[in-house]
Amino acid sequence: MRLGLNLGYWGARSADYVALAQEADRLGYHSVWTAEAYGSDAVTTITWLAAKTERINVGTAIMQMPARTPAMTAMTAATLDLLTGGRFLLGLGVSGPQVVEGWHGVPYGKPLKRTREYVEIVRLILKRERPLEYHGEYYDIPVRGGTGLGKPLKLIVHPLRADLPIYLGAIGPKNVALAAEIADGWLALFCSPHRMALFRASLDEGFARRTDGKDRHQFDIAPTVTVVLGDDVDACRALVKPILALYIGGMGARGRNFYNDLVRRYGYEEAAERIQDLYLSGKKGEAAAAVPDALVDEVALCGPRERIRDQLDAWREAGITTLICATSTVEAIRTMAELVL
Repeated sequence: MRLGLNLGYWGARSADYVALAQEADRLGYHSVWTAEAYGSDAVTTITWLAAKTERINVGTAIMQMPARTPAMTAMTAATLDLLTGGRFLLGLGVSGPQVVEGWHGVPYGKPLKRTREYVEIVRLILKRERPLEYHGEYYDIPVRGGTGLGKPLKLIVHPLRADLPIYLGAIGPKNVALAAEIADGWLALFCSPHRMALFRASLDEGFARRTDGKDRHQFDIAPTVTVVLGDDVDACRALVKPILALYIGGMGARGRNFYNDLVRRYGYEEAAERIQDLYLSGKKGEAAAAVPDALVDEVALCGPRERIRDQLDAWREAGITTLICATSTVEAIRTMAELVL
């Protein structure tokens, strides 16, 4: 099992992120990742970290597909891979309806279809086998019905890697299956190593549909896992609960919240409903308090070094290949390196 580091969004404390990424680089972490929602973007931030590090892979977890054309994403990926000497990992995701429609002003539509077309186009561009021409449900290149002056084009630069790794952020069963079918890795959030049986059928379905000859042993299962190091387990859990409450309660409308659906599948139906009711009523503190300790322990690593060490066996046995740590402390980064690498 390899280690990654997810630094999330760029914010008030981001001045420390360079030092954290450099320490992960020194310790032999596989990758460092940045994210985006409707604040800092993932590309600018990961470019900054790439320029400040030497060996560690740099990835986006995730770039929002509705925010960029596939061609723009392919250009960005090829450029970053060239600039970093082959260290770039392209993490993509559809995001959710609230952000897609409320921020980017794009219809949410059919996420599975959009993702499949998007990845196909990116791969076609990076391969450079012929000028790009693609006519699907979401992407029409060259566009028909315009001036008529559009023509198929080929990427000017020669990518360092035509098979640059593409990761997909996925939560629902069909999205996980799609990741196993067309991507090189799966970026999971709030993954529980004790619930991998819920994902196995989707992964198996996706692997069975692959047409590129790659198998499950070449596929990276890479969940982001919050790590909070400290002697007081309850105090450590208390730092994780507001994050879980935000996603379970507020990252989506009632009946259309993928994270709420996920913890329901884990068996926390009553807690999921209560957290959402409280959060949507503006009672965010009470929503955080309603997050069960057991759920925190399933999806995060909290407590002293010895407790985290004992919890890591479950992640290894679940087949996790890259455990991406979400933490903002050097101590946690070093402890994880000592326990895993």
